[in-house]
Amino acid sequence: MHPTDSFGQLFAAAFDVLKTYRPRRPIHPQGVLLKGTLERIGGGAASGIEFLDTAGTNAVTARLSRSLGVPISWPDIIGLAIRVHTDDGDGDVLLASTGWRVPERFALTWHRTAGAARLTSLMPYRGRAGAVLIGAKTTSADPGAPGRIRPDAVWELDLFWASPLGPWRRFGSLTLAPDLDAEGRVQDTALRFDPILSVLPSAGTYEWTRRLREHSYRLARS
Repeated sequence: MHPTDSFGQLFAAAFDVLKTYRPRRPIHPQGVLLKGTLERIGGGAASGIEFLDTAGTNAVTARLSRSLGVPISWPDIIGLAIRVHTDDGDGDVLLASTGWRVPERFALTWHRTAGAARLTSLMPYRGRAGAVLIGAKTTSADPGAPGRIRPDAVWELDLFWASPLGPWRRFGSLTLAPDLDAEGRVQDTALRFDPILSVLPSAGTYEWTRRLREHSYRLARS
């Protein structure tokens, strides 16, 4: 058995225990459905992933959540799942609150609000020139905690890519707002985001990241 398979099965075992108590969503139990636009500027340093390196505009559907589901007044790991809609199909990107510099960008961090967090993909994509991380930083007013976002909130973020040990390079921006229900209220969504089944267009993945994720994601889909 490959070592990453073993780690993946350990994660899945913990995930399965949580699923006993939270059958619908073992982690990220409460969230906010968002909609918005991703703008790519193009023309900068090449990441080796065509989607990141070319200019364009894409509609997105997203979900902002707190990973562990602890009381809202407590810090938690912030998660942002983004579904990018393109002519070549949809691609899912999962970001979590981490540090920004090396080595902190490989460690999860806890925050009370979304705007206080630096968000990264943590696990790399495979580009033509090597491994690529995706990151995001808030540039607007802090939208607040996922459970306390106002219906009229607008959340703006700059988007970056980096090699695992390299500097962050801006490739675009993201503008998000709550996708309100028929009565004008902030709502959650039953959508499932899966970067294994829905890979960002033109981005590759590594076998070891798939091995780490697939057992837990299979449980989430069951």
